[in-house]
Amino acid sequence: MPRHPSFGNAAQAPPEADWFCLRLGTAPTHARRIGNVMDENRLRELLAQVASGAVSMDEAVASLRSLPFEDVGFAKIDHHRAIRCGFPEVIYCQGKSPAHVAEIFDRSAATGLNVIATRASHEAADAVRHTRPHAEFNEVARTIILQQADAPPPPPGTIAIVSAGTSDMPVAEEARITAEIMNQRTEVYYDVGVAGIHRLLAHAQSLQAANVAVVVAGMEGALASVVGGLVDCPVIAVPTSTGYGASFGGLSALLTMLNSCASGVSVVNIDNGFGAGYTAAMINRRCVQTGGGA
Repeated sequence: MPRHPSFGNAAQAPPEADWFCLRLGTAPTHARRIGNVMDENRLRELLAQVASGAVSMDEAVASLRSLPFEDVGFAKIDHHRAIRCGFPEVIYCQGKSPAHVAEIFDRSAATGLNVIATRASHEAADAVRHTRPHAEFNEVARTIILQQADAPPPPPGTIAIVSAGTSDMPVAEEARITAEIMNQRTEVYYDVGVAGIHRLLAHAQSLQAANVAVVVAGMEGALASVVGGLVDCPVIAVPTSTGYGASFGGLSALLTMLNSCASGVSVVNIDNGFGAGYTAAMINRRCVQTGGGA
């Protein structure tokens, strides 16, 4: 029998088939009845099976052994994050080779949970779809997603995604896709910047019905303050690098948003649509859990 690096001798090692399962990031054979990896629901099911005697303590420990992370040499994939944070680890593609992106994506997809990769290139998307042909590449948002986990209907309450100009759409779309794969409802309001404020005001009533607003703007970044003055929900402002020289690659919008006189405006990093969408999803999820859904 092969020696497993976590065990001192062959007698201590799990069965050979289970050793290969652990190496591949899937569950041992006796745990496959509850799925390939643990999210909170599957963990509860496993504990219930232990309590009823359907699964032994040793079997439960074996199925949890690879939970913390899976070491593939160039990356340590955090399979435990869905339990800790409510959503699996997200893959940031920029700086990674297409082969590395594809490997991480494939190992993450083997859990049976949804997968999202951000800042993805065409080359990375092609590499991912070689092994995961159902993965979807959004060229505008530069995201790759794989929706495979069963999900309940999205909770009540919407996240408004607002962008100042069409040039800001890539960042806004990254926010939208992130929120939606986290099982949230979104409404988009694109190209409603302050240069034509009537375009925004035409949607004021709809915006006021949202639980959270993500506002994406470059240039001087004034849109976040305007929206913040219209709504009673949290506003997550996203400065973008859109603009001419003195915008300093989004720094001018960032400083404007940080200095907003509108209450309830928080700010993420330049071009960080993912961070805004993720945070908005967490806020809306908690809002619904505490009975504040619209």
